[in-house]
Amino acid sequence: MSGRGGGGRGSGRGGGRRGRGQDRGRGQPSQSSSRGGGGRARGRGSSGSTATYNPPPPQMAPAQPPPQMAVAPPVPPSGAAFSHPSSSSGVGSLSREVSEKLTMEPVAVTTAPPLPPSLSKAIRFPPRPGFGTVGTKCVVRANHFLVDVANADLHHYDVTIKPEVTSKKLNRAIMKQLIDVYEESHLGRRCPAYDGRKSLYTAGPLPFESKELVIKLTEEDWRERQFKVAIKLASKPDLHYLREFLSGRHFEFPQEAIQVLDVVLRAKPSQIYTEVGRSFFHTSLGPRGELGNGIEYWCGYYQCLRPTQMGLSLIIDASARSFYEPILVSEIVVKHFRLSNLSKPLSDQDRIKVKKALMGVRVRLICMNYAKTCKIIGVSRDPISQLTFTLDDKRTNVSVVKYFRDKYNVVLKYPSLPALQRGSEARPVYLPMELCSIVEGQRYTKKLNEQQVRSLLRATCQRPNIREGNITKMLPVNKFGMDVCKELAMIEARVLNPPALKYHDSGRDKIVNPSCGQWNMINKKMVNGGKVDFWTCVNFSSEYWNMSEDFCAELVKMCNSKGMVFCQTPSIAMRSARADRIDQTLMDVYKESAGLKKPLQLLIIILPDLTGSYGKIKRICETELGIVSQCCKPVQAAKFSNQYFENVALKINAKVGGRNTVLNDAILRRIPLVTDVPTIIFGACVSHPRPGEDSSSSIAAVVASMDWPELTKYRGVVSAQTDRVEIIQDLYKQTKDPQKGLVEGGMFKFSAGNCLLLSSSRQDKSLLELSSIEMVLVKDNSAKFCFMKWMRFGRLVPRYRKDICLGLHLLWFKRGIILAYSLPIATKLIGVAIYYQGTSKSTHYHVLFDENGFTADILQVLTNSLCYTYARCTKSVSIVPPAYYAHLAAYRARYYIEDEMSDGGSTGVGVRPLPSIKDNVKEVMFYV
Repeated sequence: MSGRGGGGRGSGRGGGRRGRGQDRGRGQPSQSSSRGGGGRARGRGSSGSTATYNPPPPQMAPAQPPPQMAVAPPVPPSGAAFSHPSSSSGVGSLSREVSEKLTMEPVAVTTAPPLPPSLSKAIRFPPRPGFGTVGTKCVVRANHFLVDVANADLHHYDVTIKPEVTSKKLNRAIMKQLIDVYEESHLGRRCPAYDGRKSLYTAGPLPFESKELVIKLTEEDWRERQFKVAIKLASKPDLHYLREFLSGRHFEFPQEAIQVLDVVLRAKPSQIYTEVGRSFFHTSLGPRGELGNGIEYWCGYYQCLRPTQMGLSLIIDASARSFYEPILVSEIVVKHFRLSNLSKPLSDQDRIKVKKALMGVRVRLICMNYAKTCKIIGVSRDPISQLTFTLDDKRTNVSVVKYFRDKYNVVLKYPSLPALQRGSEARPVYLPMELCSIVEGQRYTKKLNEQQVRSLLRATCQRPNIREGNITKMLPVNKFGMDVCKELAMIEARVLNPPALKYHDSGRDKIVNPSCGQWNMINKKMVNGGKVDFWTCVNFSSEYWNMSEDFCAELVKMCNSKGMVFCQTPSIAMRSARADRIDQTLMDVYKESAGLKKPLQLLIIILPDLTGSYGKIKRICETELGIVSQCCKPVQAAKFSNQYFENVALKINAKVGGRNTVLNDAILRRIPLVTDVPTIIFGACVSHPRPGEDSSSSIAAVVASMDWPELTKYRGVVSAQTDRVEIIQDLYKQTKDPQKGLVEGGMFKFSAGNCLLLSSSRQDKSLLELSSIEMVLVKDNSAKFCFMKWMRFGRLVPRYRKDICLGLHLLWFKRGIILAYSLPIATKLIGVAIYYQGTSKSTHYHVLFDENGFTADILQVLTNSLCYTYARCTKSVSIVPPAYYAHLAAYRARYYIEDEMSDGGSTGVGVRPLPSIKDNVKEVMFYV
């Protein structure tokens, strides 16, 4: 007979059938951001010499548009070709021009013997114009360990496993079994390194060029499976290119050689630890602890092999990730959703939350005699007490509750809970939550809440000396003739001076010279205060329902004291509303303000007590109503802290068109090549959905400075594009409109002048590919471009251990560290942020294309100075603000296409178009 209730092998088909799992998920670093106010600011700024500056008059915040009928924009035809009006020879010739400039080689200083043909996977970096000299020289230690590679006779073999396996973990188990069985008899006592997919590497040849071996693997249900493994010689990687590249006699990045050595170093830890991207985690690598809501953290380490000017370098860093606790699913429901009474049925809202949290998680039935696991594909709509299925005889209908009582002698305690589903949507297998245990070692890929983030940082942040000790314990064992140095690399560096910041002349402090990367707003006024005439407040908090008037009075007072022109009385009455009436309440506010001909310039919103409504509020305000909003968390707002009011005022001023501060050198026109001629600075970012999210689209965002020479206001545009594609597809495009004909579009346009584009990247090997394609899409013959990409880099610690004990942060921990010629390869610039916990982590800039003639000093000083102009706080940030703003804009746009209460998995509809942001909202920095 057949059953779909969750049993084992034999008579029932509930949970005993084997499920195939696939390791999914990409680590994507996320930037935490506060909803209600800017970042913290500590310390006092010092005043310097005053330069006369007459700022523009107070900016009137753009108001909401008048009510009008919503008209759907015309849908552009798919497959519209990219072209550019100013390119006389078309995209093809422009692509060749950009490619030539990106692959131009400098004149060789010394005569070198001719090299073999170029590698097919090679990447060529453009030449560097020189090295910087500005700043105070110092020496730091970095988490880089030099690697000496012997003349190993490397061999690359292709691996084919039948039947096909999609799990890297199972692939590695198969190859481990094969090596254990055949190492002496067939592999010539070689110990290969396997990448978990299709490649196998050995130091020296195997006794054969092609062979098929058979192994038997015992699975978790004690059944044996037979696999056929075909091994065939593919190539003989040559380390000659790597040595020539490191010595400066070759200019193409030896991607293939680096990949081989990286696989070798990662082979052993990949077998014994949980692999997440380039990191490894295990309970033996450090303490584990609870983060709350059924989530815990594991410690581990990050490992990456990179070429540097010192030689080949292995980067190792301590790391931590969140994982599901290995507990019963019913306990997860109690912890994660705070549902103390499981005897009552779940509401639809709670059921959807449970489904989204558990989708794709692997569980194990505790009532079975063997450790069989399966993957959750959904949660039933009805309680398990109401679920029935047909047995194998296709005649007998039985309830799930009765099936488990009769087959396993288990009486379910919580028949009102829904059942977990595995198998397929057409024929689901029902599993009771109280009998399913979470399989250990599964990464939690959802976003952590603020309390969990604080707990993770508190548990894992380490001082430099402690982190250094932990890192050195994780060095790999020498293999394939590679000798890894045991000491951290010593790096020459320079500390750049902070820039002078200009504030309004009516304040006591007109010029500020930040100290240790921070300052505050005491005795200062915003250099260009915004103007708000029409505003109101809506309070969705039930716990703090009566604080709106007092809160807004203090906030308005703070805004006016810092230089804004903020009307003290709201244009329409403040109100409180329930959290389940967000849509109607916002629409009522919109209609009332429009009816009085007082369109809102700012709507202050006190969020509901429970999280989950922020995205919905932003989507309604920015894409449907055209209202600029400032959300405040009720717990923070109720503290009535002057620091909180000050931070919120900074965000409000940026959102209504004002400027908080500007670089004094920008006002005095003393930034070479930037203030000499009209210049636009662009920031670009592509944000990908997390594993398990409903959206199947990636979000591209571009921001551009609109206020030369100050370069502090950035207008942003967003666009949805194909999932996981790093290239921004809509930089420039042409579409055919039925009425207007050929319409030029894209994410930005520009004319003459200088253009500096900063974009993020996750992979070195894609840098030049992305730059060449993106430059073809945006390059205009009348503008001069400098194209940079950034990524996170290693950590730096003081040279001398005694310096770690100082109460104040060291000179070389200030914002503005630029590593000298020792560490980065030719085109890379390093900047370091100031951190108040743990060890600082630097940002890595690649200059990929430059027509402006920037010197190293000009570009480094400019990058350092811009990091002090971030609008949300009075601290320097670790990423150049335009790139930071692009990340925030992309993150905001994801709320527009994700419904937190939707019931369903991945839509599978390809690219979901973004709703249009109202014009008055796009005019300001709504995303801060």
